[in-house]
Amino acid sequence: MHDTHDLFGPSALESLPIVDAEIQFMHHLFAADEADRIFQELRDSIAWRHDEIVIYGKKMLQPRLTAWYGDAGTFYQYSGLPLTPLPWTPLLLALKERVEQATATRYNSVLLNLYRDGNDSVGWHSDDEKELGVEPVIASVSFGQTRTFQLKAKLCVGTGTTEIELTPGSLLVMRGATQRNYVHAVLKSSKVDRPRINLTFRTIAVRPIPA
Repeated sequence: MHDTHDLFGPSALESLPIVDAEIQFMHHLFAADEADRIFQELRDSIAWRHDEIVIYGKKMLQPRLTAWYGDAGTFYQYSGLPLTPLPWTPLLLALKERVEQATATRYNSVLLNLYRDGNDSVGWHSDDEKELGVEPVIASVSFGQTRTFQLKAKLCVGTGTTEIELTPGSLLVMRGATQRNYVHAVLKSSKVDRPRINLTFRTIAVRPIPA
C-alpha cells in the first residue's frame, strides 16, 4: 500500500499525518524561476565529488555526486566515508538562512547530492549517525527534476510506504523520532532523464579541528 502526499498548499509548511514521525512539507519555498536559477548555480559552482562508500563490507562508487559544506569542525561520516566541511559559499549561506526562517531551526552544515538522472539514487537508510544527535532535524530542499521520496517504518510490517513528490523549490523537514522509527530512500527510476540537486541541512556536534 502506498500513501502519496502531494496536495498540500504551495507556500505553507504542513505536517504530514505519519504515525511515530514528525514530517513537514512545503511545495514552494522557492518560486519556479528562482529554483531554476539556484539549480544552475549549484550545478556549476559546487565542488562535486564522486566517492567510494562501504556497503555491507564492499566498496562501491556512490550512485550520485555529493559535497559537504559547513562551519569549521562539522566533521561527518557515513558508510565509511569521512567528510571534512568546505567553507560556506554566499549562495549556500543564503539558502541556509531561508531554510532556517521556514523551519525555525539553526543548522551548521549541509550535505548536497547531485542525481544526474534516474540511474542515480540513495537506498533505504536513516540519518542516525551519532554526530546528528538523538532526534535530529533534517531539512531537505530540492531543485531540478522532481523525484519520489519514499518512507517506510522500520518495524511495523505491512504498514506500507509513504511517497512524497519532491518538486523543484520544495522543502521537506524530518524531526523528532523520524530517524529512529523510519527509513527513507530515493530509488532509481527509468522515467527520470534530467538531473536533480538536493540539499539536506543538518546540525552536527562540532569537534575540534584535527591537528
